[in-house]
Amino acid sequence: MSPTRVLLTATAAGTAAALLITLDRPGLGWPLTAALVFVLLGGRVTPVWATLSTALFAVSAITASEWLFTLCATAGCAAASLAVVGGRTARGLVFGMAAVPGAAFRAIPWLAKHLKQNGAPRTRPALITLALLTVFVPLLAGADPTFAGLLTSLLPHTSAEPVLLFTAVALGTLGACHLLVVPVVLDDDVSGRRRIGRREWVLPVGALVVLFAAFVAVQVATLFGGDDHVRTTADLTYAQYARSGFWQLLAVTVLTLAVIGTVAYLAAPEDHRPLRLLLGALGALTLVIVASALTRMWLYQQAYGFTVLRVLVSAFELWLGVVYLLVLAAGVRMAGAWLPRAVLACGFVALLGLAALNPDRFIAERNVARWQETGRIDASYLGRLSDDAVPALLVLPDDLRVCRDHPAEDDWRTWNLGRERARRALAERPVSACSRR
Repeated sequence: MSPTRVLLTATAAGTAAALLITLDRPGLGWPLTAALVFVLLGGRVTPVWATLSTALFAVSAITASEWLFTLCATAGCAAASLAVVGGRTARGLVFGMAAVPGAAFRAIPWLAKHLKQNGAPRTRPALITLALLTVFVPLLAGADPTFAGLLTSLLPHTSAEPVLLFTAVALGTLGACHLLVVPVVLDDDVSGRRRIGRREWVLPVGALVVLFAAFVAVQVATLFGGDDHVRTTADLTYAQYARSGFWQLLAVTVLTLAVIGTVAYLAAPEDHRPLRLLLGALGALTLVIVASALTRMWLYQQAYGFTVLRVLVSAFELWLGVVYLLVLAAGVRMAGAWLPRAVLACGFVALLGLAALNPDRFIAERNVARWQETGRIDASYLGRLSDDAVPALLVLPDDLRVCRDHPAEDDWRTWNLGRERARRALAERPVSACSRR
């Protein structure tokens, strides 16, 4: 990739971001920009990570939830970085997710040096063209209102937002080009790692297996008693049942995963058989704990209502369960080189699954169903959800709904399915009255 091409690629990517993206109203422009950047980078990116990144940015055009878009956009940037640098081991993936932003500013002196040595004559016309357009476009726009309106329709921003978007995306693309031309080694060298003998890990892991087995055996009624257990236990509420030990069980799940990963990484190859037996038992028992935590949270939400935090915690716990299944599969085969990439990819897919669930709308639907059964509802909380929840909330009487602004019309850059559905629903059933809480 020549210096001239690097400069033009970064300029084109930044221009696309300035034209297509809006920060205050995420929409179709985000996935279009991501797809264009990958096309500009050519066939040197990893297709799987590039596809996941584009899909994560596409959430901006599906749901109107700002918190979900923030999560997916952050994950989309991480996947985009991996599409450029790759990564196989856990260390390589962790550093790979931040490699492109880290290389952005290092790429500036690198590009300047190579342009000075090789590309200045060929780059000069492009720079002169950019300078001329910067001078003459504002003059012509001021001379004719029709031409100014045309430019406004192409570049609707009147603030510093397009400049910031151009700078951020151009720098990111410049860093990506730099890493494609000058690759970095991110994966650790597994050949020289320190190994631990069987005596060093059998006792601690075996103790954990015995401890977990005893815990599951003693707590069978509590773990899976569910609704019957709550009703038959004196002075036990759903809140107490769900909260009693939930966060401890979640911590146990995460810490056990770290133990399994560390032992599998450091154990000697000749210890495969006892390693498979003990770590497999530990993973299977932890799956029981994961199922218990999910059951508790589900019953709690059914009894007290669904919220964003509760849905997020449940999704995270469900992803941990999938991770343990992958770990068990790797243990059966005793081949786990693919495991770090699979775990991370499953995390990205879990975010896409959460977006497909449309959490704000799901939360609204479940709480409306609970209101229809019990007459209890937190209308103030539901009124703070995004436009995704509007169609589900229209079932409520007007006096239970919190007043909210009608979603403004979108252009093709900011088009969003969630806001479009909200507009249609409100057009079909206008709100005659609402409660201002």
